Amino acid sequence: MSTEPAKPPRAASTILLLRDSVDTRGEIEVFMMVRHYEIDFNSGALVFPGGSVDKGDQEIIANPALYAGGEGLGGADLSFRIAAIRETFEESGILLARPMGSKTLVDAKRAREIEAANRAELSDNKITFLRVLTENALVLALDELVPYAHWITPEGMPKRFDTWFFLAAAPPEQAGAHDGKESTDSIWVSPREALQGGDSGRFKLPFPTTRNLIRLGKQASVQAALDDCRGKAVVTVMPVMTMLNGGRQLRIPLEAGYDGDVFEVGSVG
Repeated sequence: MSTEPAKPPRAASTILLLRDSVDTRGEIEVFMMVRHYEIDFNSGALVFPGGSVDKGDQEIIANPALYAGGEGLGGADLSFRIAAIRETFEESGILLARPMGSKTLVDAKRAREIEAANRAELSDNKITFLRVLTENALVLALDELVPYAHWITPEGMPKRFDTWFFLAAAPPEQAGAHDGKESTDSIWVSPREALQGGDSGRFKLPFPTTRNLIRLGKQASVQAALDDCRGKAVVTVMPVMTMLNGGRQLRIPLEAGYDGDVFEVGSVG
């Protein structure tokens, strides 16, 4: 048996960007992307936009004038939120920020201008998010993020992440689009449709994504989803895999709110 210590998980964040259905079905919709098949983690999977916390996020923390909604939060909590907005902008072009001195989010036209001038270089690490904010006089809207879930990759996995999931209402008329590099497609989809796609084989859905879609699908509207989560304690989930009768089971805390604590995840072999 290996005595090597478990690899520490990498801090990461993701946002479930929500909008109410644009048709007559009255369902909530969430922005999702298909990860590139050559990416070494969750390749080809349908996921929410997000990614790792990086050192540049710490530079933004040092300047409180660049974000709103950070009152009472420690450095780690701030870094998860800042990374969530940065990664979402890099991966989707959707920007959760306000012009300095304004109480409203950047409008779609201005967001497209900022995206066209900065998104590609930011994704290629040629510029920093700090520079994007300062040169465009922006304030990150951390107060738009509602903590939703906290998942940690199980010990023993080759890549491990400590990921916070946040809910946010998508800024009006910011439709979003994949970058063609880390992701190859993007879609606004109801949780019901995404789950049906997972069952049919249309979509590849990671286990945490499936559980969060099922949970989200119980909400009738964006406002209901945000109100339901606001102020609630978030239970950390680090699945434990067990083998039973040739199959795999994942065990998670019942109190995490995913309608169960033991889930079948397929056979082995």
